[in-house]
Amino acid sequence: MRKILVITYYWPPAGGPGVQRWLKFVKYLPEFGIDPIVYIPENPAYPIVDEKLVEEVPEGVKILKYPINEPYSWAGMLSKKKTKTISSGIIEEKNPSLLEKLLLWVRGNLFIPDARRFWVKPSIRFLSNIISKENITTIITTGPPHSVHLIGLGLKEKSRVQWIADFRDPWTSIGYHKKLRLTKASQKKHKVLEREVLNSADKIVVTSNTTREEFRGITAKPIKTITNGFERTPGSVPLDADFTIAHIGSLLTGRNPDHLWEALGELVNENETFADKLRIKLAGVTGRETIHSLKQNGLENHVHHLGYISHDQVLELQQKSQILLLLEIDSQETKGIIPGKMFEYFSAKRPILAIGPEGWEAGQMVADANAGAFCARATKDELKSLLLNWFAAYQKGNLKSDAVGIEQYHRKELTKQLANFITWESS
Repeated sequence: MRKILVITYYWPPAGGPGVQRWLKFVKYLPEFGIDPIVYIPENPAYPIVDEKLVEEVPEGVKILKYPINEPYSWAGMLSKKKTKTISSGIIEEKNPSLLEKLLLWVRGNLFIPDARRFWVKPSIRFLSNIISKENITTIITTGPPHSVHLIGLGLKEKSRVQWIADFRDPWTSIGYHKKLRLTKASQKKHKVLEREVLNSADKIVVTSNTTREEFRGITAKPIKTITNGFERTPGSVPLDADFTIAHIGSLLTGRNPDHLWEALGELVNENETFADKLRIKLAGVTGRETIHSLKQNGLENHVHHLGYISHDQVLELQQKSQILLLLEIDSQETKGIIPGKMFEYFSAKRPILAIGPEGWEAGQMVADANAGAFCARATKDELKSLLLNWFAAYQKGNLKSDAVGIEQYHRKELTKQLANFITWESS
């Protein structure tokens, strides 16, 4: 078995989509002749916790831990709630408070590349001995947080191991990067670190073709797109009796689908049967602007705010909902963002309503898989027509998704691609 070291910040009991990717890679890698050792912080300040995920950690996998010193614990003395939301990347766009502005400026300019930077040097010292002792031939860093990649950079300078940098999201082109109130000097430093990581790693893994093309403009190193994926859930869940439209994940100002709420509001007023059956389920953080927009369109009595729910509950919600919402900010920076939940939506085999920017990679994947509808800049009337068609199918009991070609996104198949990339020797 070939030993590799996986360096990650997010690991159970951390919740959210960031932890799923490497939890599943670690599960399947031994089937392809690779023995993963996982390195994580001993005392992380995870913004979201899902204790159920601990049960999914493969039995026997070796876990190494080292303490981390995170400034979020200090900032929490000012405002624990706002610190927690900022640490998870949740940044409201409209009317931020003075405290929010201050926290964002501190986060963006004093902690580069991010607030986990104090874990870098201790980790390099600790892992240098581990690499030799365990006879590790490959290290893999996965970010964000991108401080994890700086651990890889330091280890690469000290040893002859192969280093693969896995980017679950882009670095300087990610949407929230512009909201951090960066000075010009800070922007430049991020760019310098990004370029150094991309040109020092032996290989690079990304989750979208858009990010791959972006990085090809920065480095000549081999880049492989390995998306996120799904695992089939055992058994089946009965569909909701109501016409349920579900969204999973943060639904803040930028993702707020105004035209969709307007369309649903008009349908509720025009169609008594539609109004009686409509239920909107929102799992995760819902921003003030979204809540206001729902009320403005008379939908507050049709909305169920579920808050954060465990991954097991997420899978059940996806399977029993009539329609699944996939939303993204309408901007150039988000065209390459492929939400991890999309692949679980595929597996749930429920129609997906994807609303995002024109040329959105995820939306095109929904259309190509025949898994629903991709509506880029759709008008209110176009959305009403689509929803009425789906409602008619729901009333007849035949609203379904005929997704094709989705097996390529199974976690085991994706792990096979990763294993091949790990062992591939560039000429």
